[in-house]
Amino acid sequence: MAKATYSKRTLRILLHLQKGELTEHLIYKVLASRVKDEHNSSVLKRISDEEYRHAKIWEDLTGSKVKPNRLKVWFFSLMALILGYTFVLKKMEGGEHRATGFYASLMDEVPQAKQISDDEERHEQQLLGMLDEERLQYVGSMVLGLSDALVELSGTLAGLTFALQNTRLIALSGLITGISATLSMASSEYLSAKNSGEPNALKSSMYTGIAYVITVTCMVLPYLLLQNYIAALVIMLAVVVLVILLFTYYTSVAKDLPFGKRFLEMAVISLSVVAISFVIGILVKKFLGIDI
Repeated sequence: MAKATYSKRTLRILLHLQKGELTEHLIYKVLASRVKDEHNSSVLKRISDEEYRHAKIWEDLTGSKVKPNRLKVWFFSLMALILGYTFVLKKMEGGEHRATGFYASLMDEVPQAKQISDDEERHEQQLLGMLDEERLQYVGSMVLGLSDALVELSGTLAGLTFALQNTRLIALSGLITGISATLSMASSEYLSAKNSGEPNALKSSMYTGIAYVITVTCMVLPYLLLQNYIAALVIMLAVVVLVILLFTYYTSVAKDLPFGKRFLEMAVISLSVVAISFVIGILVKKFLGIDI
């Protein structure tokens, strides 16, 4: 009977929302089981229960049962493990903002849409109030390690590429430089945080060092896998842009920061250093008469 009550367009929207609510119910349930903080976990569990209640409301209206998007549940659960639950919650809240248009178009025909829309707004406020994930407290340290590694090592590798023209020698030099710089950056961050009176100076330095060493590994890897130094250089540059893209996207979502300007700024600085270092490598090789 419910199907005959609504237009095809409305019924299609209702089924779409029903599937979305059921899927988000499972995602929130998984996150609630993983979050250690009892308050945060209870909030997520309560929101999960509300999403399920919403799905049942839509089910009563459509007269149909739908299956959740298991792939989306798995994907967001994996994302939470890798990138943290804050990132996932921000992404999900972004999806609920997009659903606002659906709710608005249904309110005249489906009175329940107003209540569910208000519930979603409340979800956002609750989530914003609970977000205090440890790794986000150290985003500044991670940015320091990552940006320093990108600028310093990309320039070093670009200069060495033409100066040495041997991927094994370039990789060896890059690894030695990268490991030394990692230890130097981590210790400098520790001393800086310690002198500033920060209680978690060691964790701050660890986040800086981890971000640095991961970036170094990604950038040196092309020189370890390839014999053509030009191809390795091109792939290294692509890795630099990709790392900047991914990390900027992560911080822009998790910290509500603008994406485009920050990405462009980091990319321009890193690639400019690469270009200058490449020219220096050519000049050093020419003037010193080194032929390896």
